[in-house]
Amino acid sequence: LRPALPRRALALLHVLQLGVGYRCVRALRLAWRLCRAPAASEQQRRRLAFLAHDISLLRLFEAFVENAPQLALLLYAVLRSQAAEPAQGVGICTAALCVTWSLLDYHQALRSFLQDKYELSLRSSFVYFLWNLLLLCPRILTLALFALRWPYGVAVHFPLVWLAMFLWVTMQGTDLMESPGPEQLYRTVVAVILYFSWFNVAEGRTLGRSVIYHSFMLVDSMLLAASWLCCRPPADEHPYLIPVVLAALPCYLLGLSVRLVYYKWLHPNVRAQHPGAADEVDAGEVAEGLQGSAPALVNRRMQRLAQAHFSISLQGERSPRNGAAAA
Repeated sequence: LRPALPRRALALLHVLQLGVGYRCVRALRLAWRLCRAPAASEQQRRRLAFLAHDISLLRLFEAFVENAPQLALLLYAVLRSQAAEPAQGVGICTAALCVTWSLLDYHQALRSFLQDKYELSLRSSFVYFLWNLLLLCPRILTLALFALRWPYGVAVHFPLVWLAMFLWVTMQGTDLMESPGPEQLYRTVVAVILYFSWFNVAEGRTLGRSVIYHSFMLVDSMLLAASWLCCRPPADEHPYLIPVVLAALPCYLLGLSVRLVYYKWLHPNVRAQHPGAADEVDAGEVAEGLQGSAPALVNRRMQRLAQAHFSISLQGERSPRNGAAAA
């Protein structure tokens, strides 16, 4: 295979929203070569898993930077016009499911760095998907309602909450990128994700951080919903939304309860494998040539995220399959 694109060319692709597509093309080309090859080597399988992990992380970023705001905007437009086409309803449901699915796919990619017996089961996948959906929907609804009453208020609310999340992420001391510039960009994107959903970025026990985050989000969402309820005119044309808004709080609390169930019985707290000897610095400093006695390819960024997410330590040698079974 040809070497990866230079750093500047790949950065331009990301600016043009084509970074995920480029990664997918590379993964498909490699998968096609593996299907045609009589016997795929372990290095080739690791390379495919490496690209799959990159795609999973980039798809998560894309879901919250692009799809989640579009979902809130679409819901706002439907409420504003009071006329929902069937295609709009399908689009809202599909967008919510896709954003939640990106969280599940990312979690599955992180799980591939654990022991084989901790692979995500169907039951765990359903519970993880459910609690993320239950927490995401009330957040999107309150944002759309707040924008319905104060369209320009979101332009003030988002920067303030984003800045708080950015400072909070900075205080946790993330260390994912190789230089300060990309690290700040990573924190910027994480702050956008935290505007909608929980995203762990630091090692150690997450209980305290999770309580702080969800308490903040619960209070913020309740204030947004209360502002719409209290300030709407008496002859408001959206009376059907009142029971929906009142059901948003139980929905959020139910999501937190399901999350507690997941972390109590379905979330692993084990040791990961030793970091590999090679990584790709977003621009492809590791060539795609798979010949020779190259060291094992491991996506160390995803491995560090798995280490933080599962509160695990790195120990021992990496098994032939762990982290190489595509997410």
